[in-house]
Amino acid sequence: MAVAIYTTNSCPYCRMAKDYFRQKGVAFTEYNVETDPRRANEMVRKSGQTGVPVIDINGKIIVGFDRSEIDKALS
Repeated sequence: MAVAIYTTNSCPYCRMAKDYFRQKGVAFTEYNVETDPRRANEMVRKSGQTGVPVIDINGKIIVGFDRSEIDKALS
């Protein structure tokens, strides 16, 4: 399963999402869009959004920290 999360340094919902993945034992790749403009462009292209977090679970894009959508995408 491929899980990526696009984050910024100051985003509390990004921290909550990463903690949630850790609690569930889900490995993820984090991309900090504050420091990586290429990943920021990729995030906007995938989601149409500039807000974070943007979570990509096997191609399913979730904007924001939405536990029920995350759980659905993981199952």
